[in-house]
Amino acid sequence: MPEAEPPLAITAENAPLRTIPSNYREPFFSRMGMREKRPLGDIFGLRNFGVNLTTLLPGGESALLHRHSKQDEFVYILEGTPTLVTDAGEVEFAPRMCAGFAAGGVAHHLVNRSTGPVIYLEVGDRTPGDEGSYPNDDIKAALGADNTWDFTHKDGRLRLASQRGMRPSAFSAGRQPKQQRRRSLSPR
Repeated sequence: MPEAEPPLAITAENAPLRTIPSNYREPFFSRMGMREKRPLGDIFGLRNFGVNLTTLLPGGESALLHRHSKQDEFVYILEGTPTLVTDAGEVEFAPRMCAGFAAGGVAHHLVNRSTGPVIYLEVGDRTPGDEGSYPNDDIKAALGADNTWDFTHKDGRLRLASQRGMRPSAFSAGRQPKQQRRRSLSPR
């Protein structure tokens, strides 16, 4: 069966939620429970960069505090007041504020310390050979030759299970597996 053509345009908030909420495994997976991602770029078949419409409920965080070795990232706040937490300090965001994170730069993540939801766009490239480092957690990530993330402890021991079939995406490095992504491409 041929793959359906991507739509020309959609209403972003109607895009399907990512079916796998996080590519982290426990004890980190449950920390992403207050986050919802709608992978917008995948709907249009974008391959070089990812775009997510992400909602953080109160108490939610965008990802573990992290930096990428090769991937650049960008966030634009649409609604709410998240706190940008970095290893260089914190900034309280408001709607229409944005931030960019160059590869190898400051470690970062967004945290929703408010009482309402936060909605933002996150954009990141999909550079092969990327690695993620996590200064506050005993985890490191490497993008494998099969374009999926492999997780280990920082010292390389006891490989942590990863979601096979996960490809890189914006801000927290996860995408739907290819077979699920195809289903979401059909116009609704």
